[in-house]
Amino acid sequence: MLLKRRNHGIERRPAEVSEGFAHLDTGALDVLRWLRSNRIEFVLVGPVAAAIRGQAREPGPVAIVPAPYRRNLERLARALERARAALRLDGVGIDGAADTRSLTKLTAERLAAGQLWTLRCGAHDLDIDARLPIGGYQELLYEASSFELSPEVRVEVASPEDIEHYAQLRRTGTAPEIRITRNALA
Repeated sequence: MLLKRRNHGIERRPAEVSEGFAHLDTGALDVLRWLRSNRIEFVLVGPVAAAIRGQAREPGPVAIVPAPYRRNLERLARALERARAALRLDGVGIDGAADTRSLTKLTAERLAAGQLWTLRCGAHDLDIDARLPIGGYQELLYEASSFELSPEVRVEVASPEDIEHYAQLRRTGTAPEIRITRNALA
């Protein structure tokens, strides 16, 4: 195995940020840099994606939809294992930090199972959402835009509509839908 490609965890280091992205959390940039160094293909959704697009600037985890290809999911599973990822519960633990539980080994098959994984990798939160919309990953990627956050971090960010789709899915557990009703004339 080539040791130069081996990346054990998420490094915290100052990053040169491209113009217009100084408002982004440095921890989020560290996670994105780590994902890129592990050659993970993904589309960014969630609060960080909204902040990149200039929408709401609510703090939150880095939320991604990984490309559903086996090799990509295997790289992601190996990277998460090396980073000692643990399940993150949406609550506050005894010490005031997010409550975490130990994680049984994530595999490509478990990541492809079509569910939301809320993880903590050291001091960083990462959500992996494998619940693909009706059009699948290719449509999500087609609608996404590429942003260069720093010279070493270029990411695909979901469209505003897809960001809202995943926000609704996270809040309620169900995908948004449009219902058309007609009032009966009396």
